[in-house]
Parts: sequence; structure tokens; C-alpha cells
Amino acid sequence: MRRIAITMAATSMSLVLAGCGVLGATDSSDEASPTKGNDITVGLLLPEKANTRYEQFDYPFFKAKVGELTNDAGNVKYANAEASASKQAEQMQQMIDDEVDVIVLDAVDAQSIGDGVQKAKDAGIPVIAYDRLAEGPIDAYISFDNELVGEVQGRSLLDALDGADSSDKIVMMNGSPTDPNAKQFKAGAMSELNGKVTIAQSFDTKDWKPENAEANMAEAIEKVGKNNIAGVYSANDGMAGGIIKALEDAGITDLPPITGQDAELSAVQRIVTGEQYMSVYKSYPQEAENAAEMAVARVQGRDIQFDALARDKVDSPTHKGIPAQLVPVVALTQGNIDETVVADGFYKASDICTAKYADACAEIGLK
Repeated sequence: MRRIAITMAATSMSLVLAGCGVLGATDSSDEASPTKGNDITVGLLLPEKANTRYEQFDYPFFKAKVGELTNDAGNVKYANAEASASKQAEQMQQMIDDEVDVIVLDAVDAQSIGDGVQKAKDAGIPVIAYDRLAEGPIDAYISFDNELVGEVQGRSLLDALDGADSSDKIVMMNGSPTDPNAKQFKAGAMSELNGKVTIAQSFDTKDWKPENAEANMAEAIEKVGKNNIAGVYSANDGMAGGIIKALEDAGITDLPPITGQDAELSAVQRIVTGEQYMSVYKSYPQEAENAAEMAVARVQGRDIQFDALARDKVDSPTHKGIPAQLVPVVALTQGNIDETVVADGFYKASDICTAKYADACAEIGLK
């Protein structure tokens, strides 16, 4: 955990310095002669709506930041693929045909969208991969440290088991096989879990859908036995909801510890009641706003600012040394709801502690 804390602290420090201009993120020498003015069009392609974050946080915060950076002269052309790779390919082509100035892309299928990225590049339109590392000649990438997310989840699950050993059987509910992030989450989690517990069942969950996770979990319960599951690694909160439903449908009242990710409101409420052990809190407003800064800086030719915002390097299956920014994450449990999602304005305590959850909130001192 000490290494994780150091990683998060170092990343946080770099972001703070960039925001203050110490790393050249503001007032840079290239601001005097941008290649384009504020009248720019930024294309934003998001992958789906099943996860509430995209409509609730990513798009509105991204749009507002572009407006702020361009004195409201900039325009955001937005499209959501609703989990369809073919639909996103069409949306990508439409962005190219409309001659937007830059595209910020959260890929449904990181591999299949590579051709669209190449077409954008051929048309002179830079592409910034957002949240998921798309293949093809992208100009930059911004996301969270995905292996660290998995490490935090895995370590939290071990903490919940309190003295886990190889006799403890774990079910792993990984994300979509078309999402490269899912592989990184899994790798990070396995770096913590491998050799310490037994992975009794493991699933790659199509499209991250809760109903698919529910069906997978029902299968796992049948194969492992409802009294033999010590814990469940769930890669995100939506799937955790489906997992809990399957467990309850099987008559399991004493739920095993279950992980998650995204700090969805329903998941935070489940953490309050103890149905879900933890989630991973990621500041989507920070990610969206920093992505907007990268996009505007790239279009306006502010190279020093752009470089300061993308100081890391990552590799995709097709390209090496891609400029990147990795945003830090936090393990969210009952003990730190107040100082994370509430303190950051993600939710109000009243959003979490509705009448149904009032007693549970009172028990953990959340008000």
C-alpha cells in the first residue's frame, strides 16, 4: 500500500504543478501565437450509457471546460455509441466528414476503431484517446492508472478477507474483452491476488453489462457452491449490482466482500449498507477537464502546455511512447465516503442518505 500511496502522491503532485503553471501548463511562451483561435470544434465520442458516469460527469464537465478555455467560442460535437462499435465507427466518420478540429475518443472496441483513427490522422485531425487506449496513430492518451485500479481492488479484497489463504475461493468478474482497460484492471488485481487465494471462476463480461455479470455469477454459484465463495472481484460497480442480485437470488444473505469501481451513487449506497465492500473513486471531472485542456492546447498549437499535460508515456499494440496523463485513484470504503465523494462535491450526503439509507448512514456517521 505504501508503494500505491507514493504513486498516487507523485501523480497528484505533477498534476498540481501543471495546474499552477510550474510545468508550463499556463502562461507558456507558445501562447502568444496559437495556430487556431477560440472558434474551434472539438469532437467527443463516448462509448455507452449503461455506466452513468458518461452522461452525468464526463460530457458535461468536458463541454463546460472547453467553453471556459475558449471564452465560450468553442463548440463540442458530442456522440455516444451506446456500446456499439459499428455505431461508433459511423460517428467517427461523421466527425471526420464534418472536419472537426480534434477528436477525443473513448473507444467501445479499441482495436476495431484503429482504422477510424488512421482516417482522422490522414485528414489532419488529431485524436486523443480518452479513458481507453485506442489503437492507431493517436496523439495522446488520458486515463486513470488502470493497473493501479486493479491493485487497489485486489488489495482491498484481501483486506476484507483478513488473513486470506489459498483455501479461500474467489470469483473474478472482469470487464469486456474488447476494452483494453479491463485487461489492465485484471492484471493489477492478479498481481495482488495471485498465490494468496484460489480463483475458482473467472469471467470476461461482454459489454460490461450488469445482466451479463448476473448470469455469470449465477453460473459461478452453481459450480463453486453458494457457501464456498469467500469474495468476489468485480471490475466495476454496475457489474457488482448484478453480482449481488445473483447472490441474493441464490438465497445468500451473508454476502461475501465485493469490489467495484466508478463510485456510482447506487454503489456508494451499497457500501453504506455493507452489501458492497468497496469501490474505486476516480475523479471524472478532473479527467474530463484535463482532456479538454489537452484537446484545446493541441488544436491551438500550445505545445508547451500540451507536453506538460501529457508527461507520461504508454504503449498500445500498434504504437509506442504515446504521450499520456494518468490520473490518480482512491479506494472508497465506508470509512472515507465523507472525505472523498462528499468532500469533492461528487455527491451530497443527502444524495446518498435518502430515507431508505438514513439508518445505515447514521450508523457510520455520515450525515
